[in-house]
Amino acid sequence: MRGARSAGLLVFRHTDHGLEVLLGHMGGPFFARRDAGAWTVPKGEYDAGETAWDAALREFEEELGLPPPDGEVVPLGEVRQSGGKTVTAWAVEGDLDPAAVAPGTFRMEWPPKSGRIQEFPELDRVEWLSVHRARELIVSAQAVFLDRLAEHSP
Repeated sequence: MRGARSAGLLVFRHTDHGLEVLLGHMGGPFFARRDAGAWTVPKGEYDAGETAWDAALREFEEELGLPPPDGEVVPLGEVRQSGGKTVTAWAVEGDLDPAAVAPGTFRMEWPPKSGRIQEFPELDRVEWLSVHRARELIVSAQAVFLDRLAEHSP
């Protein structure tokens, strides 16, 4: 994974309770029993033949099964995660219904060395979270995206 690049969209909304963000809980067996550090901005990898922005739009739709919201886009920059992946993100205001999400899937051998290929959702849950709660759950390197969004939002 070292050197991989990923891009995504952080959808946000303003409510009577303050700023909320839409995060997804990573699917598959590695994250099934974890909460802290297992939530992410909807994102995915891309290669040199695609721009980060195009990848963010594509991956949002692939991971959530919904088109990205229209609206003013706020660049959130990039971060480097502990595994070496560089993540670039943008924020956009929207109000999606998590119940409408139809996540994409991936296939992997599970259990390891069993020869059995199983299919898992990319994101097994999607929820609106306060920025405070999101900070407790999000992949640690991605927390800076929450800070950058908060700086931009009134």
